[in-house]
Amino acid sequence: MTEHLRAYNSLWQVRSDSWCRLEEAADRLTRPDTAGALKDTCLATCQELLSRLSTLEPYWAYPGAPQFARVQRLFAGGSYDKFCQSVARINRALTQESYRSGDVENAGADELDMFPSDPRQLEGQTEAERDRPYFEVLVVEKMTEAQERALRSEVRKWRRPDDEFVYELVVVDSGEEALIAARLNVNLQAVVIRRRFSAKSTRDLSALTEFVDTGVSHDLADHYSPEERAHILATSMGKLRPELDLYLMTEIEVEDIAGRLGQYFRRVFHAREGMLELHLSILHGVAARYRTPFFSALKQYSHRPTGVFHALPISQGKSIVNSHWIKDMVGFYGLEVFMAETSATCGGLDSLLEPTGPLREAQQLASKAYGSRHTYFVTNGTSTANKIVTQALVAPGDIVLLDRNCHQSHHYGMMMAGANVTYLEAYPLDEYSMYGAVPLREIKSKLLALKRAGKLDRVKMMSLTNCTFDGIVYDVERVMEECLAIKPDLVFLWDEAWFAFARFHPVYRTRTAMASAQALRERLQTPEYKARFEKYLAEQTADKPSDDDLLDRRLMADPARARVRVYASQSTHKTLTALRQGSMIHVYDQDFDQKVAEPFHEAYMAHTSTSPNYQILASLDLGRRQVALEGAELVQRQIENAMQLRDAIDNHPLLSKYMNCLGTAHLIPDRYRPTAIDQPLRSGLRNMMAAWHDDEFVLDPSRITLSIGRTGYDGDTFKREQLMDRYGIQINKTSRNSVLFMTNIGTTRSSVAFLVEVLVNIASELDQAISEMSLGEREHFEQAVYRLTKRPVPLCNFSGFHPAFRDHSGAEPTPEGDVRRAFYLSYDDTNCEYLTGEQVDEKLDAGIDVVSATYVTPYPPGFPVLVPGQVFSREILQFMRDLDTKEIHGYVPNFGYRVYTEKAIEMVGAAVGLPSNGHHPDTSPPKPAKKKPPKRVDDALGAADPG
Repeated sequence: MTEHLRAYNSLWQVRSDSWCRLEEAADRLTRPDTAGALKDTCLATCQELLSRLSTLEPYWAYPGAPQFARVQRLFAGGSYDKFCQSVARINRALTQESYRSGDVENAGADELDMFPSDPRQLEGQTEAERDRPYFEVLVVEKMTEAQERALRSEVRKWRRPDDEFVYELVVVDSGEEALIAARLNVNLQAVVIRRRFSAKSTRDLSALTEFVDTGVSHDLADHYSPEERAHILATSMGKLRPELDLYLMTEIEVEDIAGRLGQYFRRVFHAREGMLELHLSILHGVAARYRTPFFSALKQYSHRPTGVFHALPISQGKSIVNSHWIKDMVGFYGLEVFMAETSATCGGLDSLLEPTGPLREAQQLASKAYGSRHTYFVTNGTSTANKIVTQALVAPGDIVLLDRNCHQSHHYGMMMAGANVTYLEAYPLDEYSMYGAVPLREIKSKLLALKRAGKLDRVKMMSLTNCTFDGIVYDVERVMEECLAIKPDLVFLWDEAWFAFARFHPVYRTRTAMASAQALRERLQTPEYKARFEKYLAEQTADKPSDDDLLDRRLMADPARARVRVYASQSTHKTLTALRQGSMIHVYDQDFDQKVAEPFHEAYMAHTSTSPNYQILASLDLGRRQVALEGAELVQRQIENAMQLRDAIDNHPLLSKYMNCLGTAHLIPDRYRPTAIDQPLRSGLRNMMAAWHDDEFVLDPSRITLSIGRTGYDGDTFKREQLMDRYGIQINKTSRNSVLFMTNIGTTRSSVAFLVEVLVNIASELDQAISEMSLGEREHFEQAVYRLTKRPVPLCNFSGFHPAFRDHSGAEPTPEGDVRRAFYLSYDDTNCEYLTGEQVDEKLDAGIDVVSATYVTPYPPGFPVLVPGQVFSREILQFMRDLDTKEIHGYVPNFGYRVYTEKAIEMVGAAVGLPSNGHHPDTSPPKPAKKKPPKRVDDALGAADPG
């Protein structure tokens, strides 16, 4: 059975499918025509499924031990009709979640439960008409069955009609099983730890070994007092599920224990006095996370009668409902959207630029949910969030280390801030025409070079993308620790635009910016780390390693000097629930209040609209509520759906003939994976945890890069002609020979099934078309496949800034360039000209530097191949010629590349004291003026070869 369970990636799916299969087997068992061998098969199937479920059901409140025991008795006693009825009712309640009403005894009894509710009915429902949210509470204590029944009965008696929520209990008797329950049961919102619980379970947990934390079990088994064991369990529970409210119930020295352990628990109660108060505290704790201060204020405002004598005719829908021509706008969007429209920052709605009321509360709740010290809402996307952080931290002349393949907003942010940029190169994946992530060795080499040049004091910030579009995730904590060993006050900006969901999964969380910042800060303060650092420092002093040696050593930051200064920008709207352009900035910066608060406020003011969209802000508030209460469930389902999609493609005989899902071994070279685990999640949770703990890079399994080279389609054609035009399937990213599918918290099993069906249709049509091809057509097809699978396009590295835009003051040359100076030089049109690829080749043949005057960004891959001030290279030109894409920002068809004239470069070089390079100003008669390009690329007729 253990091997069968490993075919799944989350046991909630095992449980759900097991109940469904049990209902099918029970129904078949009770049919009149079931006899002989068929009946024996049905009996064996039911027995196997009941055995499997018996290992899982103790960790959920429904159906609960009494009902499940009754199902087992009915089966064992041969009452198959009643057994079938009971199983059908339980499965119906689980499938439609009718048990969440709180009436667990009668859940699933109504046959209408088999039909899901129409989501359109939610539109007109009032708060009172909606079902009360349901959750479960874990109680950790040894209890007899009679005591457990009595406790459940007592809790139900405390319910009141005006309670906001309803909950049921899950009872386990050991710390070992408490952690299993926290991993498996996503309905849990609170944990009550009592004094009397054992370290290890008396049950057979062999089928759940993947979920047993042997380290904690060993710690709990030592001879600690009950309160010390409660502390160990609470600490482990907090790391696993930080959103859970933890409560401690004890019988002795409650005042002393509250003083010593209160920081680990929401409340500490005396066991004989606090039961009702515990009940109320549990409801209050969930209510605190359920609160949406800004959304509630906006709802309240929308229902107030107001006289609008300011901007926004659309406020309260008045310009629409009184119109003869656009009333359909109300029909489509609903009236509430317009009732909530206002430009007022008073009346309880608060100001985004100077929040003091509900908006400030909403941001504080978000900060708690995401583990930051400060969180700020952004209403115009993570592009703006990146610019805000960059401008707040970077002054003109500061050196910034930047991932060259990052989003274009970082490049523009550097230009606006006046940074001197040192670009970092990611490892290439030529076979798939994409880049991975920036190796730590590359980062350290750049920092050490700047140190040798005497410029380390000017290095301010490093910005990296975690995780990349293709799902490559950094070891964030290690990167920051080793960089701080070289530059103790380095600031980090982690672009987590596509990684906001990661906070709500226990393994993913360890590689997020905020969790890593907190973990690093705490570790630097421990006596153990300080002792290890003293030993490390002595070894370094004795060995006197060279810079080359340091590149291959694990560096340790000085705990007395290192400052943990970390920022993360996240597109909430991309991976969690928020309206388009709803993003957040998370801050974990020890020096924020002293050094950054004022410039951050100014940068925020500079880039934030004074007329923000309040619906976006309210959706960020609601999205925070959602992940604070059900993030663990949603992310778990997201990953399971992704793995099901991978399995459906790779195990399908026809699909696997033409396409395959790229895994860790395809996208991360062996040298960055010391664990050598090719498919960490597929081989079990323990392997995933090992890889995410030890490997330099890991792959986010929720992203599926599908290699399609064997279909003969390039990625862009496959996306447009097959997926989007024919089937309406939307995807963001392609490469020459791959397409990227991303699951999210809204992905359903039905949508996964639809995608598989579409891919099978495409593969079937392709298979038939190939079988009917003529010899010439077959040769053409095979050449296309060969080009896409056997002829990789070599990816080009950053060639370098022209010396005219570099700083030459150091002890040795360093590669950073002044992007702002290079960018604004092009504002004088006389400094620029347009050259085709062939003309650039001619100049390079003549030994003349050709310098880009603008950003040139092909889509895909979507990062600048050229930036202002960068010199052209033959590798870049060849890369551009080999691209299959027609969308190239910064390249004008029929005119070519916008570059600086030789005269302009010579003028800039002279201004910074560069010696003449032999290219003298042009003194020949003026050439005929080149034809001016159109104002918009779209206006250019025809398409010239980018080369």
